[in-house]
Amino acid sequence: MNLANLLQRKALEHPQRPAIFSGTQPVATHEQWAQRSARVGARLRAAGLLPGERVLIFMRNHPRYLELLFGAWWAGLVVVPVNAKLHLKEVQWIAENSAARWAFVTSDIAPDPAALTGLDGVMDADSAECDAWIEEGEALPAIEERAPTDTAWLFYTSGTTGRPKGVMITHRNLLTMGLTYFNDVDAVDSGDAIAYAAPMSHGAGLYAIPHLMAGARHVVPASGGFDAAELFALGRALGPLSLFAAPTIVKRIVDEAEAAGLTPEQCGQSFKTIVYGGAPMYAADIQRALRTMGPRFVQIYGQGESPMVGTALSRAHLADAAHPRHAERIASVGVAQTPVCIRVAGPGGEPLPPGEVGEVLIQGDSVMAGYWRNSDATAAAIRSGWLWTGDMGALDADGFLTLKDRSKDLIISGGSNIYPREVEEVLLTAAGVAEVAVVGAPDPEWGEIVVAFVVPQPGAALSSKTLDAFCLDHIARFKRPKRYEIVDALPKNNYGKVLKTVLRERVAGG
Repeated sequence: MNLANLLQRKALEHPQRPAIFSGTQPVATHEQWAQRSARVGARLRAAGLLPGERVLIFMRNHPRYLELLFGAWWAGLVVVPVNAKLHLKEVQWIAENSAARWAFVTSDIAPDPAALTGLDGVMDADSAECDAWIEEGEALPAIEERAPTDTAWLFYTSGTTGRPKGVMITHRNLLTMGLTYFNDVDAVDSGDAIAYAAPMSHGAGLYAIPHLMAGARHVVPASGGFDAAELFALGRALGPLSLFAAPTIVKRIVDEAEAAGLTPEQCGQSFKTIVYGGAPMYAADIQRALRTMGPRFVQIYGQGESPMVGTALSRAHLADAAHPRHAERIASVGVAQTPVCIRVAGPGGEPLPPGEVGEVLIQGDSVMAGYWRNSDATAAAIRSGWLWTGDMGALDADGFLTLKDRSKDLIISGGSNIYPREVEEVLLTAAGVAEVAVVGAPDPEWGEIVVAFVVPQPGAALSSKTLDAFCLDHIARFKRPKRYEIVDALPKNNYGKVLKTVLRERVAGG
């Protein structure tokens, strides 16, 4: 089982169908994509790389990303995708930890490829040398066979609480993810187009797999990243787009639609499906998105250790406003996706009854093989076949999972458990509030107190007094923040996740 077989299959079935686009310009058919990947595979093998060895990709979103990714797989190699916003020292650490032998980079984020040391080769994807690798020379005659349990994607976690860990994602894991998309996320046909506005080193890039399975088109915006106006224009030019986005990106897309005065029908000319996940989507935000853009949203919940597979909240669930528990459901992350079981467990792994909060566990063929060269972390994360996610949540009687927070984000104040997301959901409904993040700060009397970082909407004037009065009207007194910090922006990583570690450090320092 090798994921490169998916590409070869489409190249044989529809060789002349346009497959990869740079903006509105087609740059490869399925046949050309397969030929280029086979040449890359041959060059890597000729450079001495053996099946199972690692190739690092440190690139902005780029049309060649997919050709190089599948070229490495064609040769039986393991891809190490790297966040394009990491510092070169962090990339060097990942290269060393993974024992990568080769790297592909783009000069905008790695202007001096020689600065990455200890590898057999570092190649700029925009260079003439890379042109030759892709367009000239012999192709690898056959795809290297791999076992279903062999690692395909060595993904390094964000490392906000220490050194990142390498998550070993297998060919079977990713094949499971791809097939699950059609059943639990969205239907795809050959006329569809997926746009890569979020980093291809993360979930957005993994969604290339189901879209390749369907023979759809792959669109890398000319900007190489996210620009809401560019996406609306791309969709109008190429046909409605699908994409994966963090909630922060969804909010900016909705902002663009509102600013342009677009109706939901006009939004449908640019977007077919927006799958969101990777960070909390608050109920107020998805309600606004649905009002502005219509029923073209799907939420998924997973994590790097079970990529894109955990639960899904379908567009049908989101649209079912007549359901008596609709408000609760749109605040949830949906129901278990088909190939996995979801459990909310107590400290010993015992399943908890509906409504009780515990740690979310996932079991199924999407769950990682383990952490790279880290048996202790693997043993802590996978117990009796279940992945312990570190997320706290509760299941209702119908199987809908509502996340509370990461277990490390739980605030214990005066002996009472306070889940920051509950406070954030309330504050986001206050007039003039754009974004909120709630953390605990050490306190000698209470153990911890609740601190809210609040970003105002443009032109809005917020005060601690008005925010506190609003909270007192909507949540229990013990849950309300003891401090409000009005800030211009929240610290976030490249995937749109709020870095609560940074906020906790700020409040711990006084």
